[in-house]
Amino acid sequence: MTHKSNDRNVCVVGGGRWGKNHIKTLDQFHCLGGVVDNHRETLEAYQNQYAHIKVFEDLQQAIEADFDGFIVATPAETHYEIAESVIKSKKHALVEKPITLNLKDAIRLRDLAEKQGVNLMVGHVLLFHPAIRKIKELIQTDKIGKLQYIYSNRLNLGTVRKEENILWSFAPHDIAIFQYLIEALPVEIVSRGGAFIQPHIHDSTMTVLTYPNNIVVHNFVSWLHPFKEHRLVIIGSKGMLSFEDSSEEKEVLYYEKGIDWVRGEPIKREGPTEVIPYDPAMPLTEELRYFLNHLDGSPVEIANGQNGVEVLEILERATASLMEQW
Repeated sequence: MTHKSNDRNVCVVGGGRWGKNHIKTLDQFHCLGGVVDNHRETLEAYQNQYAHIKVFEDLQQAIEADFDGFIVATPAETHYEIAESVIKSKKHALVEKPITLNLKDAIRLRDLAEKQGVNLMVGHVLLFHPAIRKIKELIQTDKIGKLQYIYSNRLNLGTVRKEENILWSFAPHDIAIFQYLIEALPVEIVSRGGAFIQPHIHDSTMTVLTYPNNIVVHNFVSWLHPFKEHRLVIIGSKGMLSFEDSSEEKEVLYYEKGIDWVRGEPIKREGPTEVIPYDPAMPLTEELRYFLNHLDGSPVEIANGQNGVEVLEILERATASLMEQW
């Protein structure tokens, strides 16, 4: 992607755990214009660190200042109200995931952004991971043939949440990737899991998503697991791909493996394994570069408001399936 954005001026709302990463990266792009936070000490620290920026305790004052766009990195329960105010002021917005806590609010934000003629992005940062972008390219160029099956594991010990279950905490990353790669909504979703640490808050879930054209996905997420594993495996009619983000190598591997029919019999094909090279850029850097390059109003195609809506729709459908257990 070309970098045409160093004359942009962006304000970050929320300077906490994830907001500080946006602030640091935007400053590297020379595009950090302001920070909004309701903790005076936090604002003073940012003002001392970045002397050229404006700081605000009040969102409305920031909206009235001359920023090209806003990044919303506050707690999820505040996303809708803040994003609505930003979009109503005809400013472009990147809202951290989840875009909202329910589907209706996500639809409202998507529709409002369209009405106001501004871009709405959601912080599905893994869609900007160069390995995921490369996998998308390999599928589109028919490297693996017809897409048949995907599985993803996102497992670790902790961090256990008290407000949300594992499905809402871990699975949005994977669901966003499924939507990016498949470009359709699932026709059926079945989710099952277990709640062991806290009553009625699932620690582990297995979700099976059936998509059009007989594409099947399964997603296993857990924060009650002895080791960290972020693994994505993709099966096609001509070959297979794997990517393990939790490994040191972070390699995208292509396996020339599959099942061929020979004289009416299914025969295993075991070809070589190929390491697929890709650019090792930082996903957050690429996400913000993309946001900055679309502050001119050009349409956002990756991690846009529609993508945010689809992820929430799938989460709500999976949750309804999960609750059938009780």
